[in-house]
Amino acid sequence: MVSAVNESVLNSTAKHCRERGILIPTLSQQKDPSLIPDAVKNRLKQVGLWDVDPINLFRITWKNEPVEQGGLFNDGNWIEFPSALTGVDARIIGIVGNYFPTGAHKVGAAFGCLVPRLVTGQFDPLSQKAVWPSTGNYCRGGAFDCALLGCTAVAILPEEMSAERFAWLKDIGAEVIATPGCESNVKEIYDKCWEIRDTRKDCVIFNQFEEFGNAMWHYHLTGGIIEDIYNRVRGEGDRLSAYISSTGSAGTIAAGDFLRTHHPHIIVTASEALQCPTLLNFGFGGHRIEGIGDKHVPWVHNVRNTDFVTAIDDESCYGLMRLFNEPTGQKYLNTRGIKDELIEMLPLLGLSAISNLASAIKTAKYYDFESRDVVFMPLTDAMSLYASRIEEENTTHGPYTKEAAARHFAMYLEGVTTDYCRELGYADRKALHNFKYYTWVEQQQRDVEDLRKLWDPDFWTETFSQAEQWDQMIEEFNERSGVLADF
Repeated sequence: MVSAVNESVLNSTAKHCRERGILIPTLSQQKDPSLIPDAVKNRLKQVGLWDVDPINLFRITWKNEPVEQGGLFNDGNWIEFPSALTGVDARIIGIVGNYFPTGAHKVGAAFGCLVPRLVTGQFDPLSQKAVWPSTGNYCRGGAFDCALLGCTAVAILPEEMSAERFAWLKDIGAEVIATPGCESNVKEIYDKCWEIRDTRKDCVIFNQFEEFGNAMWHYHLTGGIIEDIYNRVRGEGDRLSAYISSTGSAGTIAAGDFLRTHHPHIIVTASEALQCPTLLNFGFGGHRIEGIGDKHVPWVHNVRNTDFVTAIDDESCYGLMRLFNEPTGQKYLNTRGIKDELIEMLPLLGLSAISNLASAIKTAKYYDFESRDVVFMPLTDAMSLYASRIEEENTTHGPYTKEAAARHFAMYLEGVTTDYCRELGYADRKALHNFKYYTWVEQQQRDVEDLRKLWDPDFWTETFSQAEQWDQMIEEFNERSGVLADF
C-alpha cells in the first residue's frame, strides 16, 4: 500500500503545497486533535466547517465540535437510542458523521486513498486528475479533498442518486460523470473506470472498493472513536457486543477489525439492502438505500472478520425517514414517550444510517442482547443530503399522517424481526471470500494469488499496521513543503 517515492513529482507537489499553504494532517492528529499545533487551531477558529479552505483537512476527524463556524474539537458526537424507540434492552449508539466537512465521514476514506500517493509522489496534483468512483458520498469527499489540495476531481456516480449530490459536486467544480442505474449498479461504475484508464492518461483512479487506504482510515479513525466513546459511556458490567456497518465499499466495516483487537467476542454485522441481498444469499437487484453499493464483495472487505448479515427493506428505511423527519411523525414519536432532545437529533440519520439502526435492532434481537450489551454503528450522513427524497415521498404518497406514523412505528421499530438474517460460519465466510473472484479476477484483472492472500489474517494485520509509516511520510512531506513555519 505504501509506494516507492517519486522524487521529482514529490518536489513539485511540495512546492505546490507551499504556495497554497497546504499542511497535511497525520492520522494521529485526525484521531487525537489535541496533537494538532496551536497555530493550526488558531486558523481553524476563523474557518467554517464546510469552507473550501486547506486548513479544513484538519477537520477530517470524528471529533469536530458540532457548530458551523469557528469550532474546534470535542470527544466525538454520538446518539444513544433508548429502548422506547428501539424496542430492545441493548444500548444502541450511533456515531455522527454529519460534522465532517461535506457532512459525511467519506471525506476521511477519500483522504486515506489520496494522501499516501500524494506524499510519495505517486499522484501529481499539477498534471493529473483524481477520479472518484462512488455511489455518492465518497466522490463528494474526494472532490472536497481535491478542492482543498488544489487539484481536479472527476466524480463518478449512478444517475439515480439524489439531486443534492449532483448539485453539490458541480458547485465545488468537479467534473461529474453519471453512470446508468441506481445505488446497486457498481459494475457500470467500474466499466466507466476502465474507459477512463484507456482514454484519459491524465487520470488516476482512486477506487474505494479496492483501495486499502479506505479500510485503513476506518480501522484507525472509526474504530478508534468507537473505543473512545465506549470507554466514556460504559457502565459497570457493560460489554461492547456488536458493531454494525452497511457494506458499501467495505471501508467502514474495517472498524470492526480494530474493535476485535480489544473485544475478541464482538459480533461484526454487515448491513445490506433486502432488494439486493448479496451477502445474504448471493442475490442481486436494485434498491434505494443511498450509501450502499452491492452485487459484489469489495476487495477491501475482510469477510473473515464478518460474523452476521442483515438485509433491510427499502420501504422500512423510507417509512422511518418520514417518521423521523416530518412534523407529523415527530409529534407521534413524542406521544410514544420519545424525548424532544432525541427527536431533534433524528434528522442526523440519513438513509444508510436508518438502515444501520434497523440492522442493530435485528442483531440485538437475534442474539438476545440485554441492557449490559452495547451496540455501535456509524451514522454516515444526515437527511440534509436527501431533502428531495422526502419531497418525492410526499408527491408519491401524499401528506404524512398520524395513521402512517403509527403504522411505520409499529412495523419498522416495534415489529422488527430476525428474518432476512444470516449467521456466518467458517464455510460461509470462505464462500463470500471466494465470491470476490468473479468481480476482481475475472472482471477487474486482479491476480488470483493476491486474492488468496486476502484470506490470510496476517495480511490484514500487516496492512493496518502501516499507520505509523504513513504518519512519518506525511511529517517528512510537511517538512519538505515548509508550510508549518509560515503559520
